[in-house]
Amino acid sequence: MRKVAIVTGGNRGIGLAIIRNMVRDGYVACTIGTSDESVCKPAFDEMRAQGGELFYFRGSIASDADRRAFVEEVVKRYGRVDVLVNNAGVAPKKREDVLVCTEESFDRVVGINVKGTLFMTQLVAREMLRQAPCEGRMRGVIVNISSFSSFVSSPNRAEYCVSKAGVSMLTRLFADRLAGEGIYVYEVQPGVIRTDMTSAVVEKYDRLLAGPQFPIHRWGLPQDVADAVSIFTSGKLAYSTGEVLHVDGGYMNIRSI
Repeated sequence: MRKVAIVTGGNRGIGLAIIRNMVRDGYVACTIGTSDESVCKPAFDEMRAQGGELFYFRGSIASDADRRAFVEEVVKRYGRVDVLVNNAGVAPKKREDVLVCTEESFDRVVGINVKGTLFMTQLVAREMLRQAPCEGRMRGVIVNISSFSSFVSSPNRAEYCVSKAGVSMLTRLFADRLAGEGIYVYEVQPGVIRTDMTSAVVEKYDRLLAGPQFPIHRWGLPQDVADAVSIFTSGKLAYSTGEVLHVDGGYMNIRSI
């Protein structure tokens, strides 16, 4: 039986890179995204041509109905879920000072990034608890994609920082609750990654990355994040949970000390 991975927001950027790794590692890859499937169809068709099995569901993790329909369909099709990667997330539509940011923006960002992640994890964890362990004592693996914005202050996007700090706490909460059940929870904290989300501030980050704050003077790539996820989903960390891996050019481990 092939193992099954759910990757939220897997239609582009970091999520698509994670999907590619999951398929490479022999997983059936299932994803939910708000865009039409045509956005990722060329990439998905390429992976299918190479023997990969993928399932795309159009919906939002912010919607209870969409979350439930997606997970139910995955279980109906494949019978189990071995990995959940909570990657889907949004930034504020407009960067505004913390003194003027709006409740509407806060509710949108936190509703997707924190609420959506919490209840998607709850749904999938319940499914994992119903299934027998697949490898040794491991019943499942959950990986949250947060950000170094969990700790690094950006006063012009407060709602994003708050939401990612919330995701980091979800890692701790679910790691604590699920460890005794054989489900292990980890977190990847990307730094400056070249994606659609950072495309509007390229010049700013070019300057920062060339400076002393970042020991590795280059942009991070979606593949860098995907490879970190693969470490956690490899099954080789069965005596660790709640671990956080920084993918930020050394920023948090060196310059922030």
